[in-house]
Amino acid sequence: MADTFYPMPPQFWLMKSEPDECSIDDLAEAPGQRLPWTGVRNYQARNFMRDAMRIGDGVLFYHSSCPQPGVAGLARVASAAYPDATQFDPQSAYFDPASKPDAPRWLHVDVRFERKTRLLSLKELRADPALAGMQLLRPGNRLSITPVSAEEWTHILSLLEIS
Repeated sequence: MADTFYPMPPQFWLMKSEPDECSIDDLAEAPGQRLPWTGVRNYQARNFMRDAMRIGDGVLFYHSSCPQPGVAGLARVASAAYPDATQFDPQSAYFDPASKPDAPRWLHVDVRFERKTRLLSLKELRADPALAGMQLLRPGNRLSITPVSAEEWTHILSLLEIS
């Protein structure tokens, strides 16, 4: 019997960005509405990009470290992980002198704009019992990239009135 190929179901992610550095509007206005997700300097977040993210996965674009944090839009993973050039640039805030071009320490993916949404605030997310287990809302969570379950994704889209 021949093996049948079953594609992996899409996965979902929450990716945090400070809007002063890169906002959902910046992504919408970028060439091809696509940008590299540079500057990740946490091994667990890097590993999500390297080992788990796939082209086409859904992204909740989250504005963080700002007066009104929350989900500001939707995006898609648009590339496989590849070396983040900022690690080699001494002028970059993300420069890592220990990382070498022949053995890069830091990777990133490209993300592609899907749509801007109303801001679904952190306060609203915290108040929703259906999202109580969401990794973003766990005490002490500071990761810039976290997985989102299919149920959480669907629920958030319903809160945003997106079908």
